[in-house]
Formats: sequence, C-alpha cells, structure tokens
Amino acid sequence: MLALYVALRIGMPRPFWAPLAAYVVSQPFSGAVRSKAIYRVIGTVLGAAVAVLLVPRLVSYSLLLTLALALWLGVCLYISLLDRTPRSYIFMLAGYTAALIGLPALVDTTVFNAATMFDASLARVEEISIGIICATLVHSLVFPQSIGPVILRRMDQALDDALIWTRHALLGSEQSERTIDHRKLAQDITEMRLMSTHLPFDTSNLRWTANATRVLQDRLSAMVPLISAVEDRVRILREAEGGENPCFGKKLLADIVAWVQAGTGATSEGAVELRRRIGDAAPAIDFQSSWNDLVKVNLAEELTGMVDAWENCLHLRRQINAGMNGAIPDDRRPLTRIPTRELHTDRGMALMSAFAAVIAVCVSCAFWVVSGWPLGFAAPMMAALYCTFFATQDDPVPALKVTLNSTIYSTPFAGLYLLYLLPSAHSFEMLVLAFAPFLIVSGIFMARPATALSVTPFLMTTLASMTMIDMGASDMTSFINGQISQAIGVGAAVLFTQLLRSVNAEWTARRLLRAGWSEIERLGRAVKAPPAMAVTVRMVDRISLLAPRLAASGIGKNPAAANALEDLRIGLNMALLMRIQPRLKRNALSAQPLLQELSEHFRNRPVRPLQRDPALLEEIDCTLNKVCCSPFFVRRKDAVAALAGIRCDLFPDASPYQPKTETHKEL
Repeated sequence: MLALYVALRIGMPRPFWAPLAAYVVSQPFSGAVRSKAIYRVIGTVLGAAVAVLLVPRLVSYSLLLTLALALWLGVCLYISLLDRTPRSYIFMLAGYTAALIGLPALVDTTVFNAATMFDASLARVEEISIGIICATLVHSLVFPQSIGPVILRRMDQALDDALIWTRHALLGSEQSERTIDHRKLAQDITEMRLMSTHLPFDTSNLRWTANATRVLQDRLSAMVPLISAVEDRVRILREAEGGENPCFGKKLLADIVAWVQAGTGATSEGAVELRRRIGDAAPAIDFQSSWNDLVKVNLAEELTGMVDAWENCLHLRRQINAGMNGAIPDDRRPLTRIPTRELHTDRGMALMSAFAAVIAVCVSCAFWVVSGWPLGFAAPMMAALYCTFFATQDDPVPALKVTLNSTIYSTPFAGLYLLYLLPSAHSFEMLVLAFAPFLIVSGIFMARPATALSVTPFLMTTLASMTMIDMGASDMTSFINGQISQAIGVGAAVLFTQLLRSVNAEWTARRLLRAGWSEIERLGRAVKAPPAMAVTVRMVDRISLLAPRLAASGIGKNPAAANALEDLRIGLNMALLMRIQPRLKRNALSAQPLLQELSEHFRNRPVRPLQRDPALLEEIDCTLNKVCCSPFFVRRKDAVAALAGIRCDLFPDASPYQPKTETHKEL
C-alpha cells in the first residue's frame, strides 16, 4: 500500500505496477529482499533500455520486433541460468521487462513514436523501482527477518554431521549414535552456499563475516571426500588385519575424534601434534612395501588432510563468532574463497529453456497479430514471464499447470475488485480497506512453502488485472478478453515447455553423472592441474544436486550413480599426481601414461559404466611399483598415496597389489 500511495501521489500513469513489483520482490528474509532488489532494479533499467532501443526501429515490422524481443528474452534467460546467485535476476528481469514494455507498443502503431516509447519505458522503470524500494524499506524496518541465524543453524548442523561422520569413520558405527548420508551433507553445504549469497545485504552482524562464512563452506566441501576416503581406508585395513589396525591404533584415531569434538576449543597445537603422530605412524616406502603399507600411506595422507580441514573449519567458526559479537577477529589475513561461478552449470539445459521461451513468445505473438485481437498482447507477455520463472526446475510443467489453474481461479476475485470495489473506493483509505482482506490473507499463504506455488500466481494475476483501470479498459468486455489472453499465454508456456524443455529426474541425474565423468576425463588430458579446491567444490555441488534426483529416479541403486563420491576422490588424486609430475620427471618417472588411460576410462564411462579394464589396473600397479622402487625424493609418499587411493576407489574388489622385485633390480 505504501508503494501504491507513492505511485498515486506523484501521478504515475500505471500506479498498480508498483504494488505488483513490491509483491514480486518480497521474501521471508530481509537480506534476500535487499540483495534481489538491487539486481531487479538494474535488470529493469536494462530491459527498458533495450525496449527503447528496439521498438522505435522495428515497430513497423511486427515480425522482426517479435523475433528481436523473443531472442533477447532467450539470451537473457540463458545467461541467468548459468549464474546460481541473485545476480541472475539482472538478466532475468532484463529479458522479460523488454517484452512487458515493448509488446503493447504493437497494439496501435499509428499513434506510436519514439518519444512515447521512452516515456512509457521510463514510467515502467519508475513504477517498478517504487515498488522495489518500498518493499526493501519495509522489510528492513518493520520486523526484519535476518537470514543470519538460519545460515548459522545450517552451518552448525553441517559441522555436527561432519563430526558424526568423522567419528563413524574412525571408530566404527558402534561409537556413533547415527550415520550420515554424505549426499545429504553435500546438499546442505550447497544450500547454505546459495543462501550465503544474500549475507552482504543482511541485517544481522553475520554480514561482516560473509567472506569467512563462504570460505568455511569451501572447507566443508573439501571435508566430504576426505572423510569418505578415511572411512574407506580404515575399513580396508580393519578387514585385512582382523578388525584391528596396528599402525593407526585406536588411541590415535580416538585422539583425533576427541580433538575434533572439542569444537571451537580445539587448539592449533593439538592439530600440530596429531599431524606429527600421523606422520610417525605411516610406514616407510621401499620396493618391498606391501599393499597394506601403501593403504596406510594413503590413509595417513587423508587423515592429515582431514585434520587440516577441521582446523581451518574450527578457526573460521571462531572468527564468525567474533564477528557476530561485534569483535574484530585476531586473524585478519585475507581469505581466498571459491567464487560461485565454479559451481556446476548445465549449458545444454539453459539452452533448451531459452529455446522453449523463444518459441512460446513467438507463437503467442503470431496468434495475437494474425487474429487482430486488441488485448491479445497479454498472451506473449505471460508466456515470457512464466517460461522464465520456472526455468530452473527439471520439469516446470507441473508448476506451470498450477499457475494456469491459479490464473483461471483468480478471475472472479480480479473481476470483483476491478469492476466493483475499485470504482467504489473514493479515497485512498477506502482503497486500503478494500484490498486489505485479500492482500493480507494471500500474503500469509504466499510466505508458506506449501501454498506459495498456487497462491503467488493467484495474487499476481489479480494485481496485474488492476492495471486495466489505468489503461481505460475497466469494463466487462475488456476484462474477459484480458483474462482469456493471460490464460492463453500461460497455456502456451505449458505447451511449449512440455514439448521442448520438460525432462525427468532420471534424465537430469544422468547428465550430472556424465558432467562429473567428463570433468575427470578432461583432467587427465590437462596440461596444468586445476586448483584442487575448485574441483572439489564443483563436484561436491554436483553430488548435492544428484541426491534428490537419485531418490526420485530409478537409477539411485545403480553402481555408477552410487559411486559419485569415489569418482570425486579419483579426480582429486589425479590432480595431485599432475601437481607432483615435475618431481616424478626428475627421477625418470612419469604418471602421464596412467593419467591418459584414466582419461580414456572416464570418457567411455557413460557407454560402459560397469566395466573394469584389467589393463588400467596393470598400469596403476606398474606405476605404483616404479615409484616404490625409486630412490627417495621429495613428495614420493604423496605420489604413493595418490596412486594407492586411485587403485582403492577404482578397483575396490581387485586382488591386493604385489610388489615386483624385478623393477627394483632394473632401477
């Protein structure tokens, strides 16, 4: 109502665009409202500028103008789907704002000129900006809901789950009250990462530690493959040595768990001592080293990495506590975090979504222009709007069908307000009283996840219908035409999305798996090793995206799908081998042939997902044997740990590695 009052007070030509924009930008958390508000204003200005640029030049050529606006929508939608942060709203708004402003210009081209287009675009920007600013102001001042406590709860829950998983990995299931699904943990980390993009705009003190919060999420991502590798290696050694592990005894493993359980009270001195004890417990490497010795070396490497990750996480958690209490952390060194652009993106799906939106808008426009329907411009506008809104979903059709039903069900309410209540309100106070029951009740259900999908289009369509009074079309005939046109537009979005864009969870899960295998395949052929943290964050993100889709599809029990975490560990060990390749070359050794074979293996993985190539196992053993038999060199244990880890993950059921003394004699 504040937005509507301001728009009416300063004489905006379409004042009902302001409350409509206020509802579009509203979110339960004030930080999310503020972050999206900035990007929405930028996107609106950009879309209006494109409308001013295109429409005057192409207004006499309906086909070209339709095609230009549809292509602009498709390009913007494609770019927005490649960014999983609030920045995506810039291009999302720019895409459909140009259509919302430009398409009505085709209604009567005889009275159109460039000046009227500029005035209309400027008015739309002002009206939408008023709504966004009012929503942001109210959400920031009236009962602001901070997203900080929600993120902190998620963060502490993720740390607690990681602790339980660590205890289970080191001490066994009898020492842990419950087990942790690593895919669920990965999903929580990704959700927390995306929520944290709103932190710089939040109303809590947590916004001052936004960088530390995001770096902590990176460290949590790195912990997922480390803990899983430790769990697997401990299991292998226990099975091989009759339930006990003489090298990494229960005392050392229990001390690691006790240090982690101390939480933010865990000291750096304790971490240094644990790393020393792990290094002392690892066996020496020579040409006679057994398979158990090599697994222990790999376990030592993974344990050291896990202690490092835990130390970083707990240190960052202390920094966040200090920031929340208004104190400046003692350690103010710059923190390097992985940017959100390193998260998984599916360019193919983005292209399909953009293509479906372009076709829906073009066909809706063609129907409108050919039929000569004066109020038919609402159809392509609604098609553009709703093809964009649900483009991030695997199958947007169910949500679009709910939207279509809500659009139809809103007709009596929209008619009641437009044709009876609105003309009867002779003051702003009466207008507020008339709208209050509908808007308050709708707003309550709009904020509830269970009802938001059906109530949001119901509310939006009703408010959008109020703009007809500004157009001088608040009569029954125009209203019915407008409602039919809106329903046709949503129906076009349903139809073309189902024909060109709709996929199921199984299809998306297979694409995610192939994306992971393709990245490992490229890793084996790369000249330079990519940053390990970036690879980890991206692949853990894929695992988080896989979790709900595997549960909803028929491939959840497929070994190729279940081994996504093992694939991640193989990729990280390949990256480690690439980083120490110069050291290997100085000692007449090379991991390049093995890396190329691993690359070929993952290139064929989608075709033969269960095939285990004996030649690849032989190459791993041969490389492992040469490294073990070589004279000591810096990072030799790292090379052995990486090779043993690849063997464990790729061939878990193979016979144990056997050292070959002939290689030692040759060397």
